[in-house]
Amino acid sequence: MAKAELLAASAGSRPVPGWRRLLWLLPPLLLIAVLGLALRQPELHSQGSYVFGTRVQLSIYGVSAEEAGRAENAVFSLFEDMHHSLHAWQPSELMRMNAALAAGKPFPASPRLAEILRAAQALSRQSQGLFDPGIGRLIQLWGFQDDQFNDSHFPTDAAVQALMAQHPGIADLQIAADGTVSSRKRVVAVDLGGFAKGWALDLAAARLRQLGVNNALIDVGGNLLALGSKGGEPWQVGIQHPRTSGLLATLELQDGEAIGTSGDYYRYFSHGGIRYCHILDPRSGYPAQQSQAVTVLADPGQHAGALSDGASKAPFIGGPAHALTLSRATGVNKVLMVDATGQVWLSHAMAARLHWPGSKPAIHWLDGG
Repeated sequence: MAKAELLAASAGSRPVPGWRRLLWLLPPLLLIAVLGLALRQPELHSQGSYVFGTRVQLSIYGVSAEEAGRAENAVFSLFEDMHHSLHAWQPSELMRMNAALAAGKPFPASPRLAEILRAAQALSRQSQGLFDPGIGRLIQLWGFQDDQFNDSHFPTDAAVQALMAQHPGIADLQIAADGTVSSRKRVVAVDLGGFAKGWALDLAAARLRQLGVNNALIDVGGNLLALGSKGGEPWQVGIQHPRTSGLLATLELQDGEAIGTSGDYYRYFSHGGIRYCHILDPRSGYPAQQSQAVTVLADPGQHAGALSDGASKAPFIGGPAHALTLSRATGVNKVLMVDATGQVWLSHAMAARLHWPGSKPAIHWLDGG
């Protein structure tokens, strides 16, 4: 996925190596004062790992190293469990469900999977079907259900059209009150790659609060959710430029807010001089070509993380003419888009939150200007 990135200023802030060697030079009373200040000074604890096929990082502020360690273990254990439960092409509960649907059989989903599927269906309806995790077979056809992908997977038009003629989609799932999942169409296969990372943000935030951690920044592959602040200062995050190695913009995440980006520069291949990204248009069966990147900022809420992950897909596919209408339908009004030609589009609500580390680009308004 295209990524919002944690700024270097929010990275680890542990003492500079070698400082202990200087303490013996201080007078005893001053030494006691310095050590006392160090013991009282809150510390930023940062830990990274590799889950969901992407880099994840957890930054915790204002608790002891022991408390931070317990929280980190709990969160990364949660992430690993979700990874093994929701993976689309490695053994998982989701794969077992897709196999059952392909065989025309009902599947008894776990409460967590059933809840995620219901939420994904609702978001798909709100986005006029442009966000659709039910096109897993199409994603597989294009070769994106793999850790490595290139144009050797480029499908024929006939193969795409044959699959699209069957109209697969998450709307075809029936999810019973007890969590049993079935489908009228055997061609439906669910891929939660555009939703699960955001859902993981929400579960991680809830777990951290349970453990008494009120100040943290959770980063799952560039989808970020903020808790509290870093010493009274908002968490600073950066939005990656889709065509350079630098940042396009920065912003301050407030308590409970989440930011997510969809882009064509992370999972893609080139064929015939054209870039084909992993975000597919459910209407055509082909990779979306309207945008380079779309970033949305979700307001605090129980599922802010999942919303920030899923709500960026429809504007990316729909392009600037429909981006804000599609995002507002999901409850999001803060949108940044870089369209296929590299032009920058903003909603006024998002513009009010952004800072430009370099020269400010020419702005086009999604909601008029």
